[in-house]
Amino acid sequence: MNGPDRLPLRPLLLAELLAAPAVGSAALDPNRPLLASLIAGQASGSGCLPPHLGLGPAAYRYLREAYFPGSEATPTAREIESIPEWDDLQKLLLDHRARKSPSELLMANVVATACVGRDHLWQDLGLASREELSKLMWVNFPELARANTGDMKWKKFLYRQFCSREGIYVCPAPSCGVCKEYAKCFGPEN
Repeated sequence: MNGPDRLPLRPLLLAELLAAPAVGSAALDPNRPLLASLIAGQASGSGCLPPHLGLGPAAYRYLREAYFPGSEATPTAREIESIPEWDDLQKLLLDHRARKSPSELLMANVVATACVGRDHLWQDLGLASREELSKLMWVNFPELARANTGDMKWKKFLYRQFCSREGIYVCPAPSCGVCKEYAKCFGPEN
């Protein structure tokens, strides 16, 4: 549901969420605009995230009450399949988090959950652009963001990092530079 009929709703939801006064430390959290974008995207039908963004009902309720109290953005009901590597992807993200904000734990769960999708990661997250995803990565997982020196597409990059940790090499060539699929791993994500 990433169609043009849903696009006008997203900016309205985003503005509503950001207009809600956050509680305590959530007001200064650099993830607040990114979390608002995730919620606005999901509520407008973008991406693949379930209604609770992959956080579970209790953590999602905390997120909404602390970061966007009183907002009316209603999540889009959808089921998603599970992926066997979810725990490993979450661990990869948590092992490389910035350790500056508790919301990094939420972001690790949301990003790992969005990896189930079949589009680019920024689209599966329901974000407005790849630049927004890059900002999310730099704020929450700067070590991984720095390691993506070739500007590899984020989902491919995360899976490559996960696989190399596990000693799994999915590329049929001995190095990415000689792989026939190499060009598809980099460049714009339109």
